[in-house]
Amino acid sequence: MRNLLERQRHILDFTIASLLRRKWKNGSLLAVYTLLVFLLSSILLFSHALKTEANAVLQGTPEIIVQRSLTGRYQPVPLSYAEKIAQIRGIHSVRPRLWGYYYDANFLANYTLLVPRQGAPQPGFIDIGSGISRIRDTHPGDVIGFTGHDGKPRSFTIRKILPAGSELVSADLILISESDYRDFSGLPADQATDLVITVRNPREFRTVAEKVVRLLPDSRPIVRDEILRTYDAVFGWRSGLVIVVFGAVALAFVIFAWDKATGLSAEERREIGILKAVGWETADVLHLKFWEGAVVSLTAFLAGYLLAYAHVFLGGSFLFAPVLKGWSVLYPEFRLVPSLDCGELAAIFFLTVVPYTATTIVPSWRAATIDPDAVMR
Repeated sequence: MRNLLERQRHILDFTIASLLRRKWKNGSLLAVYTLLVFLLSSILLFSHALKTEANAVLQGTPEIIVQRSLTGRYQPVPLSYAEKIAQIRGIHSVRPRLWGYYYDANFLANYTLLVPRQGAPQPGFIDIGSGISRIRDTHPGDVIGFTGHDGKPRSFTIRKILPAGSELVSADLILISESDYRDFSGLPADQATDLVITVRNPREFRTVAEKVVRLLPDSRPIVRDEILRTYDAVFGWRSGLVIVVFGAVALAFVIFAWDKATGLSAEERREIGILKAVGWETADVLHLKFWEGAVVSLTAFLAGYLLAYAHVFLGGSFLFAPVLKGWSVLYPEFRLVPSLDCGELAAIFFLTVVPYTATTIVPSWRAATIDPDAVMR
């Protein structure tokens, strides 16, 4: 066993020396190889981190949201619906919710207005997200104006700026009192935007949602799991779109690597012939070429993956963020928490390292089985 390890160590030393003798050729291959791994790893790391962040944020969303639709269009929910739904067995509580959107034509931005369950501002005051504060250059104590549903302006005094730590969900958020919201939006006092349901048994979410539909046919219950799946599908679609775009790069690399791996140069054939002439066995030559492919592919894999990790979690993924996150005037500033998916890491490894290493062995085996004199001529 010790002799075998010593033999492999000497072969590996010779492999590194052989690669350095052709440093420009192998360097160009390594650069393209590393770039491919970097691009693929960056996309997968960033999309996985976004999914993880979204799942963590959405865990705090309501268990079931009940909306009302009329001919496929969203409509406010009468408060009387809450009383009827509360009679369904298995429901712990039903709470009306007031929220909506406001488009600011001056700054081309959409704001989210919400009446909080607790700690709502006093009438005439609002709390705003840090994103709104940035684009409008407003601070606590400043007066800010919006146009109401009737075309008349409303003025509000900023009570505070929402914490930057919650910017992922509060960058475009405006917290407002119930009386101001109803006056601003024109929503009648006997209606709400939607209803929030909490269920005693989490395994009965679907059952409760079906009962709500049977009781109120014009209602549309949305279970939290459906929201999570929707976000997962959106991020998966975006990352898949980027991977398809960079598929041309991957195809070019496959052609380049295959040409390099399957076609030995005259110098490499002559080197194999000399090694066979001085006593190397066919197995030793195959070990040599295996280590050449392994050194190049593993170096590219490690360098590309580490660069992608730094690009995503330290550099903010500036190359792919606009595509994967989308575009908005009011965009939250947040740093992704490092997240590693072992399954994706293994997939990248087997897609980039194993094929290239394997393709280096076949042409080398052909050359190693030929008579050394014939190879060196």
